[in-house]
Amino acid sequence: MPGRLSNKVKFGISILAVVLTFQLTSGCFSFRMTPKEVDKYFKSAELKPTLDSYEVNKRKVNFAAIGSDSLPTVIFFHGAPGSWSAFISFLANPNLNTRSKIVSVDRPGYGYSNFGNSEPSLQKQSELLKPLLEKYSDTPNILVGHSLGGPVIAKLAMLYPELVDGLILVAPSIDPDLEPDETWFRLPLHTPFLRWVLPVSLRVTNDEIYFLKDELELMLPDWSKINAPVIVIQGMKDKLVPPGNADFAKEQLTNAKVKLMLIEDMNHFIPWSNPELIEGAINEQLKVIKEKGEE
Repeated sequence: MPGRLSNKVKFGISILAVVLTFQLTSGCFSFRMTPKEVDKYFKSAELKPTLDSYEVNKRKVNFAAIGSDSLPTVIFFHGAPGSWSAFISFLANPNLNTRSKIVSVDRPGYGYSNFGNSEPSLQKQSELLKPLLEKYSDTPNILVGHSLGGPVIAKLAMLYPELVDGLILVAPSIDPDLEPDETWFRLPLHTPFLRWVLPVSLRVTNDEIYFLKDELELMLPDWSKINAPVIVIQGMKDKLVPPGNADFAKEQLTNAKVKLMLIEDMNHFIPWSNPELIEGAINEQLKVIKEKGEE
């Protein structure tokens, strides 16, 4: 009818609106803090973090660290999207930063680690992150991984068990059979024709998640290589990572001591909604390390 737009035209206008919204707000999707914002956050704190980086194969890895080098090290690995500052409250927590060296890293492609240059391969990503574990290898290393950071720290523990003394998996995406089939929209957004539509951090996220199921299947034979104690924290109302991932961890970690923390009324965003659970898990791992050192 004259004066009415066809469904195809309406759809095209809707897509254009989404594209323009993404482009106009792309800065809001960087998920990273500037050094000035970090300074402001720690303005009144007694301890302040140092921002540092290193290079591997012409790729930069950026991280923040706080606390004494003589203490056990706790290293945080964010999900997708994210950056080291997702865990800034843990770095600022005096109950943690006086008992351990707290480190948080921008995984490859995020934050200031070659922002936008994704690395979907967990093998290659682990190779880029290995020097961070080596840097603090004079003391025990406890790795904390949230969401997609979960399979990253699991892969690190499989490849470099001598550098890992404890794992805390927080709502981890680790079971390939539980990965949702999102190819119908992730594939088009992965192509050169539509990748530009997404803000940079979401582009990196899409690259990682698009290949995640295949990457998790490659890990299946190697779970028995993990021998460090593991704590899994999982919300039963998690709509992004099915709670069955916790059961998968228990089944696969045949050579590690595993503790499951399944919380009924908790969702996926544990580092912000229930940080005390992660703090408690860290303290539990620190206690195990201390007791082991006293033997």
